[in-house]
Amino acid sequence: MNDEDLRQRLRSAAAGHHPDRARMLARIERGMAGEAPERPARPPRAPMPWLRVAGATVAVCGVLAAGAFAVAQTGAGQREGGQQAAGPASPETPGTGATDSGTPTASGAPAVSGSPAAPKDPASGEPVRGGALPTEAGPLWSKGTVDPNTNRYWAQSTLTLRASQPLSALTVELRIALNGGVNSTGAWRSLPDSDFTATAEEEGGFLVYRWTLKPGRGVPAGTHTFAGQYNHAEGDRVTGRDDYTVRARAAGEQTSVGGDFTTAR
Repeated sequence: MNDEDLRQRLRSAAAGHHPDRARMLARIERGMAGEAPERPARPPRAPMPWLRVAGATVAVCGVLAAGAFAVAQTGAGQREGGQQAAGPASPETPGTGATDSGTPTASGAPAVSGSPAAPKDPASGEPVRGGALPTEAGPLWSKGTVDPNTNRYWAQSTLTLRASQPLSALTVELRIALNGGVNSTGAWRSLPDSDFTATAEEEGGFLVYRWTLKPGRGVPAGTHTFAGQYNHAEGDRVTGRDDYTVRARAAGEQTSVGGDFTTAR
């Protein structure tokens, strides 16, 4: 009901009103006699339309505010599906990776970044390689052999390396002289491939197989194998210029060994 309807009803009610004369006289008489006048009960007044609208608006706002507060409180601790939301990430726990201070790795070897430097010949200043180095020094023992399965067209040169201590750095080089049509056919090692950076390149008249231990990795104590394979021209290939060099670091000390390849029997 709007305001205009209400005013129309009030005017109609006023026009149709007829005073009760007898009742009015009776009230006057009672008043003169000292009696309290009878007051008819007043019917409850209907609220004005604008009050009803305002009240409904206030109620709706209250419901919305309460709902928003509840959602905010729920969202702070839960994600969709009722799962507890993760709190702030805690700092990562340092792993057993490479450290220059010699922190042990999973293999048990102290991890030190960088490969060992090649020893230099004091007279020439050139790196010392192969047979100019001892086959055994410090924690390292080594031996180079030509695999017994080598044939008139194909060969494998194998280095056996024994370490009595874990190694924190290691570089292995097998050099095969480029005589008799040498052509690489592959290489392998007994240690995990993912621990090394491996290359096979022609350098200064040699096919060089090189394995370098990655920073943060280690080599456990034990016996390990490195091998380079290659094709060559038909016949018995001369291996006199072939050699290997090993540079390693163990317990903070650098050690180098080297030698040539003898025919395995």
